[in-house]
Amino acid sequence: MNKITSNWKKTILFLILILFACAALRFLRIGVGGQPVFTDEAIYIRWAQVMKAEPTLRFLPLSDGKQPLFMWVLMFLLRPGIDPLLIGRGLSVATGFLSNLGIFILSFILFKSKKTALFASFIYALMPMTNLFDSMALVDSMLSMFGIWIFIFATLAVRKYRFDFSMLSGFSLGGALLTKSPALFYSLLLPITGIFGFGKIKSVFNLKKIIKIAALFIPIYLIGYAMYNILRLGPNFHLIATRNSDYIFPLSHILENPADPFFNHLRDVINWFWLIGPWSFIFMFLLGTIYGVKNHFKEAFLLLALSLIPIFTNSMYAKVFTVRYILFSVPFLIIISGLSINMVKKIKLQLLLIGLFAVTSLYVDKKLIFNIEASPLPKSERTGYLENWTAGYGIKETAVYLINYQKIHPDEKIIVGTEGYFGTLPDGLQMYLADYPMITIVGVGIDIVELPSELRESRDFGSTTFFVINSSRLLGKPEDLGLELVASYPKPLRTIGTHEQVRYGLQDTLYFFKVKKASAK
Repeated sequence: MNKITSNWKKTILFLILILFACAALRFLRIGVGGQPVFTDEAIYIRWAQVMKAEPTLRFLPLSDGKQPLFMWVLMFLLRPGIDPLLIGRGLSVATGFLSNLGIFILSFILFKSKKTALFASFIYALMPMTNLFDSMALVDSMLSMFGIWIFIFATLAVRKYRFDFSMLSGFSLGGALLTKSPALFYSLLLPITGIFGFGKIKSVFNLKKIIKIAALFIPIYLIGYAMYNILRLGPNFHLIATRNSDYIFPLSHILENPADPFFNHLRDVINWFWLIGPWSFIFMFLLGTIYGVKNHFKEAFLLLALSLIPIFTNSMYAKVFTVRYILFSVPFLIIISGLSINMVKKIKLQLLLIGLFAVTSLYVDKKLIFNIEASPLPKSERTGYLENWTAGYGIKETAVYLINYQKIHPDEKIIVGTEGYFGTLPDGLQMYLADYPMITIVGVGIDIVELPSELRESRDFGSTTFFVINSSRLLGKPEDLGLELVASYPKPLRTIGTHEQVRYGLQDTLYFFKVKKASAK
């Protein structure tokens, strides 16, 4: 024990420092960062609140074809008086922390190198791409976490021929399948870990050996899909497949038009890593791949398959393609990039490589934390998270105003109309106002030309009535609709040339109106 402690003392110390840096960067993002609530964040948090309040709705996410595990965990963490967005984002910080620990463990299992494992963990901790999504209340960070641990336990199961590790891999697979549909890639690629059960190439054709290794995967799939089939208890299990078809092309697409959108999406992927990888990560990935293929072929083959096959497949079949749709592949790219430290033998060159990645990453991390509007986000992320109706600028401020108004006027019934029925508005407001029953949120549609009937009737009934809408959705003049501006919250300027900029103009603004009382005739 003393020998082990002595050999691992420095490694454990460095790992603790890396994990601390990982958590600190992400907590800084959610603590002082200026990123507003995003559409899916608002939806997931609101679902968790409803599921917590009403046990019969524990499968509510299935109504939109989404798996509910993230919301199941989140609903137990929500507490009155604490910002639900901070709690939701904090959950992703926790899963990101476990991902980082998993990257260290999987790297060491594969390469038996503390230096490689520490460097891979270091890359994950500082990488702006992982920092961005580990600090958002989205399911993608949780999916990545489960993916890493699936292959940690599967690799150990094959190398040590242990069915207990197979079972643990099965539980991890079940967690992934209950989190998001791309877990199917993990399920399909799992058998590749079987290569670690064979010695020489000739043994691959040994039928007894094949059967023996294949037996290890039985508990993995039995447990994983038994957990997944819990979702059949929900009334809308079939909608998972229906909604998946909304996001991907049919398999026949590869025969119809294989080039479109494949090459455009691949260019997007390269651009994403160039901007928030950042570019130094691409250099390390190439170095790590060369070293891995030359010196650790089986391990490199596994990691390249786990990362590149999903990326190429998504590039071919995805109708909607943004950075977070490949996030579940990124940890495996990071691990093989960790091998780049072995390509340079001299300590000075190794320090130079570490310093290059640290400087380029922290430059972007600093902007993500303190000035996200100036950060080099890819176009798809900037438009969605900052510029369009999907970005919830002003929602928290509006909720605070309404809460204070209700406290001053405790006997008044307050009705708040919002554009749309689902998404940033009204879910963003509802998640902050869940504990205030005197404030009712009512969705009234989009592209408003005249005062919606729901708000007109509320006003005429005597309720205090407000209206929250983005300027891009307000087609009538506020004064003609009987609206009095309470506050406005402008969003960053739109990216020139995007569809939204061409259609709606250079800038969107969230308007918070009070509906005036009807004039006496």
